[in-house]
Amino acid sequence: MRRAYAALLALCLGLFGALASAGPAQAAPQTITNGTQFKDTSGNPVHAHGGGVLKVGSYYYWFGEHRNADNTFRYVDAYRSTDLKNWEFRNHVLTEASDPELATANIERPKVMYNASTGKFVMWMHKENGTDYSEARAAVAVSDTVDGNYTWKGSFRPLGQHMSRDITVFVDTDGAGYMISAARENYDLQIYRLTADYTGIASLVANPWPGGHREAPALFKRGGVYFMLTSGATGWNPNQQQYATATSIGGPWSAMRNIGDATTYGSQTAFVLPVQGTSGTSYLYLGDRWGNSFGGTVNDSRYVWLPLNFSNSTTMSMSWSPEVTVDTAAGTVTGTSATYNTLIARHSAKCADVTSQSLWAGAQLKQYACNGGSNQKYWFKSVGGGYYQLAVRNSSLCVRENASTLTQENCDASATSQQWSLTTTGSYVNVKSRATGECLDVNGASTADSAALITYTCNGGTNQQWTRGT
Repeated sequence: MRRAYAALLALCLGLFGALASAGPAQAAPQTITNGTQFKDTSGNPVHAHGGGVLKVGSYYYWFGEHRNADNTFRYVDAYRSTDLKNWEFRNHVLTEASDPELATANIERPKVMYNASTGKFVMWMHKENGTDYSEARAAVAVSDTVDGNYTWKGSFRPLGQHMSRDITVFVDTDGAGYMISAARENYDLQIYRLTADYTGIASLVANPWPGGHREAPALFKRGGVYFMLTSGATGWNPNQQQYATATSIGGPWSAMRNIGDATTYGSQTAFVLPVQGTSGTSYLYLGDRWGNSFGGTVNDSRYVWLPLNFSNSTTMSMSWSPEVTVDTAAGTVTGTSATYNTLIARHSAKCADVTSQSLWAGAQLKQYACNGGSNQKYWFKSVGGGYYQLAVRNSSLCVRENASTLTQENCDASATSQQWSLTTTGSYVNVKSRATGECLDVNGASTADSAALITYTCNGGTNQQWTRGT
């Protein structure tokens, strides 16, 4: 009996030890809404702007900018996740107080790499003086742990002479480390090999596109081919992004080719993350929709994450999806297919429009001459039971009924004030609020631009009849 008890106890202790040493449970697939401000597991905004991601064990660690209210540097924040949706805040890994040089600095685009030979985590970033962009320096900090406090090692111009602004890093399959940064007032994009410990510049490897005026670099490798994804240099405003390829990091590199639409869906490159799992490896574009581009600050920025697709070894494409489903266990990334429609009032032939193309919650809906703008396009997303949310293409926010107005707000699938039913009669549709049973209506049957959209008792009026255009 004692022998059986001892065996059972040993088995239990063995199971307990295995559980105690095991990593996090395998992550389930998660769907991420695009063009929104992410929240961490405590409900606070994720401040990882201009950031990068490093996988350590079963966790993905996301580092990025966290600014003061006046848009100056405050922290580099670190978060971790197993599924790329649920992010746990870990630490302010670099702060204004980390070194006297940081007290008046501006820090942008922090990227962290792991050096297997030294066992150190090395952060590279773009450093300015906090007042303007005249310093154009690279900077380095190191830590013994991925989300510990990083020790500031200083800032400098690469090789003592080259300007260095937007920055990224890359560790090749042979362990060699590289830093890529915009130089010569962003007219050059230079590739540097790092020293063996990744904390210094060993040599300039290539300047493949002199005069190209590119920034926001992201470098990754797929099947022996290097891909460099970049944006144009238009400040905070989004533009047409481009990419180039090479079979050697030193070149020759191809010419740049366009990817995505003319504004890259309102975003700028931050990083490209390989997501590796049992079904292979997918590549996820991580972009910032900068708050500065729509009247806010860096801390107001939102995230645009999209799957990258490859038709052959050197051709890459990217399309808009309002949602992305990521399965980190399988290594798959898929975009949700969505059809966007305009809503055209029968009486005025004008479109339901989010005023001033605003991206802010609380912006009012009015009617305006149809112009093809993404602030006049809506995804009718089913929430079940014959009801839909109306998600605005421009902002990724949802149409909400208020007492006297319609506004766009953060989407909440449980809010009946954001749920609408559709009743089709002939060529026209009535759009009815679930909350009140009232119909989408142009106030006073006005035909003027900027007439308010409201809800009103359904009465069959032509100002309550809508055509769903494409």
